[in-house]
Amino acid sequence: MSAAPRPLTTPAVPPTTAELAGRFENEFGRLPDGVWQAPGRVNLIGEHTDYNEGFVLPFAIDKTARVAVGVRADSSVRLLSTYGDQGVFTTDLGNLDAAAAKGWTKYPLGVIWALQQRGITVPGLDLLLDSNVPLGAGLSSSHAIECAVISALNELTGAGLGPEEMVLATQQAENDFVGAPTGIMDQSASLRGSKGHAVFLDCRDQSVRLVPFEAEPAGLVMLVIDTKVSHSHADGGYASRRAACELGAEVLGVKALRDVKVGELEEASGLLDEVTFRRVRHVVTENDRVLQTVELLAAEGPGSIGALLDASHVSMRDDFEISSPELDLAVDTARANGAIGARMTGGGFGGAAIALTPLGAEQQVRTAVERAFSEAGFTAPDIFTVTPAAGAMRIS
Repeated sequence: MSAAPRPLTTPAVPPTTAELAGRFENEFGRLPDGVWQAPGRVNLIGEHTDYNEGFVLPFAIDKTARVAVGVRADSSVRLLSTYGDQGVFTTDLGNLDAAAAKGWTKYPLGVIWALQQRGITVPGLDLLLDSNVPLGAGLSSSHAIECAVISALNELTGAGLGPEEMVLATQQAENDFVGAPTGIMDQSASLRGSKGHAVFLDCRDQSVRLVPFEAEPAGLVMLVIDTKVSHSHADGGYASRRAACELGAEVLGVKALRDVKVGELEEASGLLDEVTFRRVRHVVTENDRVLQTVELLAAEGPGSIGALLDASHVSMRDDFEISSPELDLAVDTARANGAIGARMTGGGFGGAAIALTPLGAEQQVRTAVERAFSEAGFTAPDIFTVTPAAGAMRIS
């Protein structure tokens, strides 16, 4: 799979909520009925386990998508973004067409469509989007949009959906409207996140336990290294990995790979072809790493999980084969320059890596990664810190 440079960048200084409402008024001739936001997420550990009914441990981050929304009296939907140069996209509630949607507009339109499938009457609306979640970086910028939109529409329509149902609605939007065969992890983190905590999610029954995760009191910082290589879930690489997992579960006679234990892998190796076995081995061992991480965080804190982050990256690189030269360089360089653990995060084939780094080594890691990318002839990465933040909410 070839990696592509990112087509758009997020604004360096996001507008304030009042400025966003003012921009909405300038564009649409009235103030919005409200402004809602939803965060992106970093997945601490647990990659490609969600659609295998397994375990994940993401956290919502302090970068968000915000939508100013105003209800219309007719059935028109008008969508505008503060970034890019796409202009107002206009369609009708009775004519929602994924093929005609442009760029980011498929995410709010997919949410509207999914609510309609549930028998919820969605009014015409005007919507202005602003987001500072890096695009294509594996930090779930698309789900942040969807979760902000569904939070707004859940309130404006009086639908009264709980977080579990909103998670499933946004998953349906992704799967059946956008065409991306994603699981429920990203939406769950964005809708159910909590400041200072990671979200330990059982993807079989949607049960959630908030796990304290604060790096700074432990003398650490979580660095995100955005490689600036775009990835997309709506492509063959992600879909083929999911198909391999489904095949593995079928051959092994289980409902989902979540039901296979690490101790059963030797037997599984004799039943599966070599590639499918490696895909299965990643998911099974990754589920185990999530459970170990939760236990270690509770018993010893963030400084104890570095080796599990490292092992997760090796598994994704070698068994699931979803890393990239840029991600491998970011991880290897961060580890060689002081990070206690590092891994790629997100769906793969580009995007970002995370590096859990001692506060005193932060600048050393930043400088080393930037130098390594320059020497390799790669696009300069964007390196920044994230902290666990609150989930989706109304902010105005």
